[in-house]
Amino acid sequence: MAFHVEGLVAIVVFYLAILAVGIWAAWKTKNTGSEGDRSEAIIVGGRDIGLLVGGFTMTATWVGGGYINGTAEAVYVPDYGLAWAQAPIGYSLSLILGGLFFAKPMRSKGYVTMLDPFQQLYGKRMGGLLFIPALMGEMFWAAAIFSALGATISVIIDINVNISVIISALIATMYTLVGGLYSVAYTDVVQLFCIFLGLWVSVPFAMSHPAVTDIGLTAVHQVYQAPWLGSINSLDIYTWLDNFFLLTLGGIPWQAYFQRVLSSSSATYAQVLSFLAAFGCLVMAIPAVLIGAIGASTAWNQTDYGVPDPKSKKEADMILPIVLQYLCPVYISFFGLGAVSAAVMSSADSSILSASSMFARNIYQLSFRQNASDREIVWVMRITVLLFGASATAMALLASSVYGLWYLSSDLVYIIIFPQLLCVLFIKGTNTYGAIAGYLFGLVLRITGGEPYLYLQPLIFYPGWYQDDNNLYIQRFPFKTLAMLTSFFTNVTVSYLAKYLFESGTLPPKLDFLDAVVARYSREHMDKATLVKSDNIVLNELAPVNPRHSLTLSSTFTNKEAFNYVDSSPELSNTEDN
Repeated sequence: MAFHVEGLVAIVVFYLAILAVGIWAAWKTKNTGSEGDRSEAIIVGGRDIGLLVGGFTMTATWVGGGYINGTAEAVYVPDYGLAWAQAPIGYSLSLILGGLFFAKPMRSKGYVTMLDPFQQLYGKRMGGLLFIPALMGEMFWAAAIFSALGATISVIIDINVNISVIISALIATMYTLVGGLYSVAYTDVVQLFCIFLGLWVSVPFAMSHPAVTDIGLTAVHQVYQAPWLGSINSLDIYTWLDNFFLLTLGGIPWQAYFQRVLSSSSATYAQVLSFLAAFGCLVMAIPAVLIGAIGASTAWNQTDYGVPDPKSKKEADMILPIVLQYLCPVYISFFGLGAVSAAVMSSADSSILSASSMFARNIYQLSFRQNASDREIVWVMRITVLLFGASATAMALLASSVYGLWYLSSDLVYIIIFPQLLCVLFIKGTNTYGAIAGYLFGLVLRITGGEPYLYLQPLIFYPGWYQDDNNLYIQRFPFKTLAMLTSFFTNVTVSYLAKYLFESGTLPPKLDFLDAVVARYSREHMDKATLVKSDNIVLNELAPVNPRHSLTLSSTFTNKEAFNYVDSSPELSNTEDN
């Protein structure tokens, strides 16, 4: 394949444009946030993200390289087809459920990150444990899409994969570093527009290629391969449902999503943004579905690609760039490449910012440096943006099973964080003992179920398992959903059991070493941090006994009435005096 100078120039121009928008957004909003509020402005954009920008950035967060490439691949692969392209419906339903049930309670209580309610109710230790699967999900996701981008660019312009990955990561990290959520949000507007325009411009050219058969015919009839509409075998129905629930429910507890929710100017706006993004995800999946259908309807021996076809060459995961390269004019393929690059960067920057936000606030500030200044937190965020960006890039270049790691970590988000989020928001009475037990049970059940992408053999063989041609054990039973439900019910059961044992006197108070039951009963929790009214609890900075009202406590959340209640509560004053 020849090196395409035009393609390289097109990519460079696109990247420079994205970088310019990111820097402009950072400059435009550099004075946003008060003197002690700059870190929160970087994380949640000053809570003034409007509907237009918010809708674009939330949609672009999900419509990434994996979403576009993965949807096209699922439609193209004969054994799957459109019936197995679950991401568009799954993520859209995830956003709808998030808007209906999760956005309002999270935004109305003024949280700054997704981990805040966990540290509020379960303490900083549990917040640190939940940070691990959340961080793994974000980092492996960024690494996976950087890896996909490098392969995509190399298909079309024949440039070294490593160089393309490094340059793409540098651009995304640079504008995230200087502008935080503002830069990410404004660049998402440009990127989503490029995705939409680039893919839709490519579809008519690819569809009109002489080697392409009418996709309406190949949808239901076998021409070059099985119909691209696909089907679900009766033996695979439980696997399909397991994956569907993972996408729908496991797509909710991500910091990248809640960062947009918490940046909204109101709880109602947060809900509306979720619904807009759900619609946007469906619309943006249409050209990817069509490109996958075009790939399945093409006589590849009549194109420059030749024989065998992409699936026989094990290049089915690259069907989107292959269609752009061999079925579209050169200038159109470059335009489509810009669209794919935009899709990748719009997700990668969100993951990097999400990981650094959770670390700076929930680990560094709330767990170790409660007295840290706002300027210090800002610098910690900037350093971790660089570190996490470099780590994701290194994994994309060095790890051979990045996608397998991401699959496993996304499973952990579904199995561990989602049931914990349900409990912390909707189930009264859960405590740290139940949270830890649910965490461990879910983790053990997931790991012992095996992971083919990592060649991790199962220790528990559920009904319906079989061994594939590579001697890997495949589970048909929906064990991921079973692990999630087990984690949830374990949390509730152990929490209420611990509550009964301590409050009935069966266990002495001194055994409540996590201060999760007795301490809560006495209106004190989390290292004796001050609590307020139980119906509208506001998290403080987790400082022991004597909170600082001057900076950190007053800026942690926005509900000032709650702090007035703390100061005037005689019950709380008596508790502190004791």
